Amino acid sequence: MLKPNPRSGQGRGARLSAAQEDYLKALYELTKEGEPVSTSALAGRLSVSAPAATEMLGKLATLGLVKHDRYRGAAPTEAGRLVALETVRHHRLIESYLVRALGYTWDEVHEEADRLEHFISERLEGRIAEALGNPEVDPHGDPIPSLAGLVTERALVSLRDCRAGERVVVQRVSDRNPDKLRALDELGLRPGSQLEVIAESRWDGPMEISLGQQRRQLPLGLANAVFVEPEP
Repeated sequence: MLKPNPRSGQGRGARLSAAQEDYLKALYELTKEGEPVSTSALAGRLSVSAPAATEMLGKLATLGLVKHDRYRGAAPTEAGRLVALETVRHHRLIESYLVRALGYTWDEVHEEADRLEHFISERLEGRIAEALGNPEVDPHGDPIPSLAGLVTERALVSLRDCRAGERVVVQRVSDRNPDKLRALDELGLRPGSQLEVIAESRWDGPMEISLGQQRRQLPLGLANAVFVEPEP
């Protein structure tokens, strides 16, 4: 199915496929400080073959949405970045609506939002945002891009990299693994949670943290999925 996308740089009549929007979103999420993303990294993120990724990048480059060099990698153009941000906005608003209005748990919404993000109208997007009070972050703490394509990013660090004695506040958790989200929920580690690092990991063993009145062992696989900032 195709969806009109007025931010594609191709005019209001232009249409992009869900797959094309997925590629642009993945490029946006993988791009760090403007550095190109390798074809292999992009293919791995989308679970496609490298030749398939190369073919799609060529199509997106023809549309003016991607800059692609077979040796250096690919990055979205400004027009491609705006398409990606619109898709991300849809995704995170849908996640928020599913949790707050329909009673989904935060580990259930990522795949649902992946499917729906391409097909909601701009009118429905606006209604969802208004109904939720125009939230700035989704249930996992990820910032929701504004209508103008602005994103408020915080300088967060992985909980794994924190040192003993540090007191921090959870601001974001990775939404890509439902099992990890369920485990974090059981531990009480959600955006807004305050904790203290009691002991750092040794030989890749678990960290020890203090959360409320309880001390907990936190496997590094979970610590890697939690992003924090110092307690005010």
